Amino acid sequence: MIFDVFKGLMIPFAGTTLGAACVFFMKKKMSLSVQKALTGFAAGVMVAASIWSLIIPAMNQAEHMGKLAFMPAVIGFWIGIFFLLVLDHIIPHLHLSSEKAEGPKSQFQRTTMLVLTVALHNIPEGMAVGVVYAGLLAGNMQITVMGALALSLGIAIQNFPEGAIISMPLRATGMKKSKAFGYGLLSGIVEPIAALLTILATSFIEPALPYLLSFAAGSMIYVVVEELVPEMAEGEHSNIGTIFFAVGFTVMMSLDVALG
Repeated sequence: MIFDVFKGLMIPFAGTTLGAACVFFMKKKMSLSVQKALTGFAAGVMVAASIWSLIIPAMNQAEHMGKLAFMPAVIGFWIGIFFLLVLDHIIPHLHLSSEKAEGPKSQFQRTTMLVLTVALHNIPEGMAVGVVYAGLLAGNMQITVMGALALSLGIAIQNFPEGAIISMPLRATGMKKSKAFGYGLLSGIVEPIAALLTILATSFIEPALPYLLSFAAGSMIYVVVEELVPEMAEGEHSNIGTIFFAVGFTVMMSLDVALG
C-alpha cells in the first residue's frame, strides 16, 4: 500500500518532468494555437477530476446526512475557492499571456513569477491527489486503488503540457536548455509536497475527508476559471482551446469511470 501511495504521488510530477523535457527535443517556439490547445486540455482534465474524483466521492461519503449530504461538498468547495483567492493575492505571479504581474509587488524576475504561477495552481492538484490517497490509506470504501490511480494519471496527463508551457517559452528567450528544463521541473515539485502534507493532515482529521475532497475541487475550479479559461479563450484560436477542453474533460471522465 505504501508503494501504491508513493507511486501515486510521483506520477503527476513525472508528467511535469516529461513535459519540461520537451525543451531537449523541440527546436521551435511553441505556437499560440498549441499553447491554447494544451491549456484547454489541462482545464478539461481539472474540471472532470473535480467532479468525478472529488465532489461526487465527497457527497457519497456524506450519505448518512440524508438530504443534507451535499453540505460537506458545498462548504469544502467554498473554502477551497477562498483559499486560492488568498494565495492569488499574497503570492506574486505572472500569467504567460500577461505583461503585468499579479499579487503583491516584488523584485522577482519574470521567469520566477511564471514558475510561481504554475506552482500556485499545482498546489490544489497536489492536494487533490493527497486527499484521495489519504482516504485510501484510511480504508475508506468509497476510494479504490484504481480510482486513486486514475486521478494521478489524469493530473499527470495535464501536467505534461504544463511542463512544456514553462520550459519551451523560456528556451525561446535564449535560456539554456538545461536551465529551462530545471524551471519546468521546479514548477512541478510543489505537487508531491502538497500531496504529502495533505496526507499527513488528513491522518489527524479523518472525519473531515469529505470537506477536504471538495476543498481540493474548489481550489482546482478556481484555477480553471481564473486562469486557464481566460488564457485558452484570449485572442484568436479560442475554438481550439474549447475543443481541447472537451477532449481533456472526456479523457479524465473516462479514466475515472473505467479505473474507479
